[in-house]
Amino acid sequence: MKKHKRLEIWTFVTIGFFILFAIFLVYPMYGILKESVVTPEGKFSLEQFKKFFSNPYYSQTILNSFKVTIAVTALTLLLGIPFSYFYSFYRLKGAKILFIVSVLCCMSAPFIGAYAWIMLLGRSGVITVWIKEHLGISLGSIYGFVGIMFVQAFKLFPLVFIYMNGAFKNIDNTLLEASENMGCVGIKRFFKVIMQLSMPTILAAALMVFMRAFADFGTPLVIGEGYRTFPVEIYNQYLGENGTNHAFASAISVIAILVTAVVFFLQKWATNKYKFSMNALHPVEKKKPKGILGVLMYIYTYALVAIAFLPQVYIVYLSFRNCKGSVFQEGYSLMNYEAAAKKLLGRSIKNTLMFGVVALAIIILLSVLIAYLVVRRSSVANNIIDTVSMLPYIIPGSVVGIALVLAFSKKPLVLTGTITIMIIALVIRRMPYTIRSATATLMQIPMSIEEASISLGASKLKTFIKITVPMMTNGIVSGAILSWVAIVTELSSAIILYNNKSITLTMSTYVAISRGNYGLGAAFAAILTVLTTISLLVYLAVSKSEDIKL
Repeated sequence: MKKHKRLEIWTFVTIGFFILFAIFLVYPMYGILKESVVTPEGKFSLEQFKKFFSNPYYSQTILNSFKVTIAVTALTLLLGIPFSYFYSFYRLKGAKILFIVSVLCCMSAPFIGAYAWIMLLGRSGVITVWIKEHLGISLGSIYGFVGIMFVQAFKLFPLVFIYMNGAFKNIDNTLLEASENMGCVGIKRFFKVIMQLSMPTILAAALMVFMRAFADFGTPLVIGEGYRTFPVEIYNQYLGENGTNHAFASAISVIAILVTAVVFFLQKWATNKYKFSMNALHPVEKKKPKGILGVLMYIYTYALVAIAFLPQVYIVYLSFRNCKGSVFQEGYSLMNYEAAAKKLLGRSIKNTLMFGVVALAIIILLSVLIAYLVVRRSSVANNIIDTVSMLPYIIPGSVVGIALVLAFSKKPLVLTGTITIMIIALVIRRMPYTIRSATATLMQIPMSIEEASISLGASKLKTFIKITVPMMTNGIVSGAILSWVAIVTELSSAIILYNNKSITLTMSTYVAISRGNYGLGAAFAAILTVLTTISLLVYLAVSKSEDIKL
């Protein structure tokens, strides 16, 4: 009888998630689907889908998005996995700085990074002009496919690094010693043992990068020029200056959801192929880098972080340059910061912190519960919850924002224009980071540990709180960092939902740049960088992550 009662607790949790997702996700998304297939006269029609697939001008965006997203995903894995391996297995000098700066690399909003790279490597960019004048070399164009891939890869490789860092910590040193005794060392051991043991996390990281790159419209919009992608087309149809077609944009959104859902299911299938438990009872002891390989290791790690962080450094530099409108002038001053102080700076900082803290607390709670349901209580219902929870991440943020406006702009639940709807958007958009990370970590925790606790008299709920959750800490912290990064840089849904009362630092930056006030925009962006740096340090210190014990 008691067993049945304990099972009911998790059954109610499952039912609770169905209700939450039905209200705040499925119902708003239904409005998008309805708009794509129902004409203004109330008739069912597939005309918008026919328009998309019959016109190569539109259908080509599918191939373009896949090409650039797959390229970005592959490049981030090539950059991030070696970086994480060096960080996790070797005692690098300045390792903590590398960790913090690498996280900060992906903290700026996509459109800010793309704009900074244009200022650096564009046709009249600082680096482009300098190399041309001093070396006589003309750099290739940063616009189009190459530019999108370059900007996104250097922005997103920290996602792979953070994920892999958690996975490498869970590798037991006795496994590496055993492989060494069998003659499997060096590169061979890396591919045959370490990579195989880390495969669930590699797949989770690849999925996150794929979805982030696929749904990003800021980078392709700013730097893509003629290279048109899915999200840019959706954005243009919803909010474009040359006329809008919400029904057509809804149809494209539905196609985007279906395409990325297929990718998600493929990732889940591949992850199940590598499903196993692992716990580092004997953590790997870091070695000291030696010889030429050690020098190359330092060059690789520091050069990679330096290149990735360069846009943010340049933005901070520009924030101190005198600027009149869109033209930077000679001399330095605090005029941009003085202008920011007069333009809702205090409110922007307050809202950014408040929205972030509240949304992150909700995300951690919900993500831990979902991860437990999916891994420990796998069922059709819980797998549906896992799948549905990923939908907001693969849908362009502007579509999520519009869906929420359509759903909650009328009774019985009027939330449009409130702070609440901003927090809801942040939670449902950014929860997948923590869910995927927590799920990947829980999959590596042996079930026998929980069974031992229960056999000693602890209840299942107490075992979950006292044993399971603490063992998931690495995954929860890693995912929470990523969620925080995404929350403070959220732009696409905020464009639809914000007003002067709920404006954030990212939105203040966007508004300034879109109005041609580049100095003011650089000041807001610089303040956002400083604020997120401080909050990241505080958050990791409070969470007692070993990565912040400087």
